[in-house]
Amino acid sequence: MKTTIMSMVAAMGLMIAGSALATDMPPLAKKSGCTACHSIDRKIVGPAWMDVSKKYKGDAGAEAKLIAKVSKGGSGVWGFMPMPPNSPRVSQADIKTLVEFVLGLAK
Repeated sequence: MKTTIMSMVAAMGLMIAGSALATDMPPLAKKSGCTACHSIDRKIVGPAWMDVSKKYKGDAGAEAKLIAKVSKGGSGVWGFMPMPPNSPRVSQADIKTLVEFVLGLAK
């Protein structure tokens, strides 16, 4: 009985942990090359997208700032490694969609 209860508790813990970041990288992020430097839940070369979402939560100008950053590139916010420009290789519409996705993670 004790083993069964412990197994059920462990299974519930795994289900909860798995659902915390049940969001997968959208296909657009993979197609656009974002996954070479970013992950949803951990830093790779660039910051984890969840960290970006938390940093800008409640910032009314965040979407415009991030669209510009993704489009033109830049550095200094998350460390010394610069983010290369993604426009025009990635369309402005796709960049906007990706930024909206990132900002929606911490809601």
